[in-house]
Amino acid sequence: MSGPAGRLPAPTTSPAGLPPAGLPGLDAAWSRSVVVPETPLGASEALGRHERTWHVLDTGPVLAERGVTPVGTLLCAHGNPTWSYLWRDLAAATLAAADTGADAWRVVAVDQLEMGFSERTGTHRTLPRRVRDLADLTDALGLDGPVVTVGHDWGGVISLGWAVDHPDLLAGVVLLNTAVHQPEDRPIPAPLRLALGLLGPSTVATPAFLETTLAIAHPPLPDDVKEGYRAPYRSAERRSGIGAFVADIPTDPAHPSAAELDRIAEGVRGLDVPALLLWGPRDPVFSDPYLHDLVGRLPQARVHRFEGAGHLVAEDVDVAGAVTTWLADRHVAADAASSRAAQVADADAPAAAPGPGRAPMWQRLDELADDDATALVEMAPTTGDGIRTVSWRLLSRRVRELARGLHAAGVRPGDRVALLVPPGADLTATLYACLRLGAVVVVADAGLGPRGLTRAMRGAQPAVVVGERKGLAAARALGWPGRRISTTTLPDATATALGVGTSLPELVDLAVVTDLPPEPAPGDLAAVLFTSGSTGPAKGVAYTHEQLAAMRDALADQYGLGVGTGLVAGFAPFALLGPALGCRSVTPDMDVTAPRTLTARAIAAAVDAADATTVFLSPAAIANVVATSGELTADDERALRRVRLFLSAGAPVPERLLAAVARLMPAASAHTPYGMTEGLLLTDVTLEEIRTATATQPPGARGGVCVGRPAARVTIRISALDDDGRATGPLTATPGVTGEIVAAAPHVKDHYDRLWLADRESRRGTPDGDGATRSSADVDLAGVVDGARWHRTGDVGHLDAEGRLWVEGRLAHVIVAADGPVTPVGPEQRAESVPGVRRAGVVGIGPRGTQQLVVVVEPSRAARRPALATPELTEAVRAAVGPDVAAVLVVPDLPTDVRHNSKIDRARLAAWAEGVLAGGRMGRP
Repeated sequence: MSGPAGRLPAPTTSPAGLPPAGLPGLDAAWSRSVVVPETPLGASEALGRHERTWHVLDTGPVLAERGVTPVGTLLCAHGNPTWSYLWRDLAAATLAAADTGADAWRVVAVDQLEMGFSERTGTHRTLPRRVRDLADLTDALGLDGPVVTVGHDWGGVISLGWAVDHPDLLAGVVLLNTAVHQPEDRPIPAPLRLALGLLGPSTVATPAFLETTLAIAHPPLPDDVKEGYRAPYRSAERRSGIGAFVADIPTDPAHPSAAELDRIAEGVRGLDVPALLLWGPRDPVFSDPYLHDLVGRLPQARVHRFEGAGHLVAEDVDVAGAVTTWLADRHVAADAASSRAAQVADADAPAAAPGPGRAPMWQRLDELADDDATALVEMAPTTGDGIRTVSWRLLSRRVRELARGLHAAGVRPGDRVALLVPPGADLTATLYACLRLGAVVVVADAGLGPRGLTRAMRGAQPAVVVGERKGLAAARALGWPGRRISTTTLPDATATALGVGTSLPELVDLAVVTDLPPEPAPGDLAAVLFTSGSTGPAKGVAYTHEQLAAMRDALADQYGLGVGTGLVAGFAPFALLGPALGCRSVTPDMDVTAPRTLTARAIAAAVDAADATTVFLSPAAIANVVATSGELTADDERALRRVRLFLSAGAPVPERLLAAVARLMPAASAHTPYGMTEGLLLTDVTLEEIRTATATQPPGARGGVCVGRPAARVTIRISALDDDGRATGPLTATPGVTGEIVAAAPHVKDHYDRLWLADRESRRGTPDGDGATRSSADVDLAGVVDGARWHRTGDVGHLDAEGRLWVEGRLAHVIVAADGPVTPVGPEQRAESVPGVRRAGVVGIGPRGTQQLVVVVEPSRAARRPALATPELTEAVRAAVGPDVAAVLVVPDLPTDVRHNSKIDRARLAAWAEGVLAGGRMGRP
């Protein structure tokens, strides 16, 4: 072979064998040898005919011994430098599922020729040869379908080649980190370039390539598992296939395998069967761009990115559990058969006409296109040029211009556009331009920090990034994907350094030469909005145009927001809804990444500038507004007296804090809606209602924060906690039952982006959940409106006899003590009733089931350093919370989440408290 393969030592021959006994997780009963006639490829191979001996793991005989007939076969192909040992957990999981009476799937996991314990044939096998090899094996085994292919690394490509060539047998496709296409603008990944450059020494003469692969597992592989992977590759002669696999990577169109890879890549687009993509984002070779490419070729696929997992994703996380869950949920064999039947029956049927949808998000912009009244006010634009005011006429025109300009620049409907722009006119115009164009906006809060934003951007894989200079510099430095567009025209040298191709002003100039495409359909994806990351890595929440419009309508109906309303948005996501509502919106002078920087004077100035009657603040902003209220002037106070509606959401707001800010706006009705990124408005409650509800709580109530009754078209149900603190109960509206809060509404999210397992969990046990019984007597469906979707919020709480919802904390923060589950908010409220306690966090330490309660206090008079509480404070807290409190600690500040600066980070606090009480250093949490 020419090129890198020429530097490989000559391949050797050796017979097939069987794995040694005792490899962890591998049952010897699964191993078998299969003699396979080799189909010649081309004239040179036709000169001789061979039989090849394969080693495979095959659970078919085990199922037969148990008297179980499989519904289909999982055909599993490993990559380089692994072997069928990679699929041992999948073999075990499918057998375990069959033992429970679930559909039984036979696993056939191959050792490819030259690899594992299969025959060393003395040849370097190319991709076309390997695809034909796999077909020869399935012919020899007599596999007659339905077959689900399962592949990893280059086994993914080979399994897809088999899938493309056997559509009549194919029932589904499962892929782990792999690639079928190398983008022209991306170099071959560095680890592979290094291996190609030192091909013989790194892959064959030494075990370096193998050892490097084993070393990048997350967490590290146990030594005995590493030995399992090393077992077939103990000598250079046994490793010749590893080097040949690397040499077979097409580096240019003339490569012997390039044409076959192109054929498979295009053929994948025609695979109309269920698909599952399971990905490790930390893979240094097959990174997220390759996943994005596969999603484009298999748009029907369920996708899950396991944050923190890498190339050996099947070792890093429970891939076997994910596959068996998908098989059970999807009923893959039946789905594939019915899909093929539907294709035949409906081949000539006309497409269904789209149903009526809500008015699009840009409707108000169209209606007010000739209105010179104020639409937006920026109190502190980043240009530093003083207050910036934008009319409806200008905003509407700029949205149309940017939409046409983006289209002229190559942005197409469905392309993802990340917006790294502070709240204000540029962000608003670009967002609505993308929506009108049909592009999918990706919005992640700068408060996530560089690491969190990098996770978000790599997961979302935007085609375009629009940003100011600071955001674009971060994108460049951190390697975020996407073409770059600047909000302003930059000097040539700066644009080149940041990789910027054009700017918003230049897009406006392009707008004259193109027309807009048709409006997107209501069911088209419109936005991916990232959560705060307060309880783990931020998740991308996907909304369709219909669902965004439903969110807008829910807010308009609940609070009477519309044309003519002046709105001060002290929380960035809320500011983006202003134009959709027709509200005159003003962004106050504040650091949007830190809501607690907002001052009372800044709010008053914003109210005055926009003649605002509605103010929306985050809970963290409220605290600083109240703290700085002494700086208000008489004019400021007059401005605040004009406010008629005050809203705060994003985290529970203590009654005392809500009352304090309400005194600054005495004419306003103070509301604290309950919601989250997945459903912005679920319930609503006023300050007066909170006081009434608190005063009428029955003795011994669990406590919590009253967030009121469900908003219009919203249904709230509770899934009760079991003794282990898990939400396993059926959905119910029974008062007094504590459990996970489950909501249904038309404006609830569509799904989590590329987080299929998380999305499935968020709908578990609901009428529209994967694998759920669609109609169950256990599910209380009273009050559910048409078009509603369900979402498990991850919050715990209860409904009272008046139908009001009380939030008791996060499900992940439930403490499981010896006497059962303890939700944290009630004990925290009781601790905060102790004089001298400003805030408290209640966490559990020790083994689940016998956890001990620890109260961590932030005193009213700031503590200088973390410490054990004084005996007097400890006694007072125990008297308020209960005698089961194991310890009371004092800290200067409780750790909070990155977006709201107000949700206590109880997971971090628990880890800190456990370390301190075990004798660790008394540092800050």
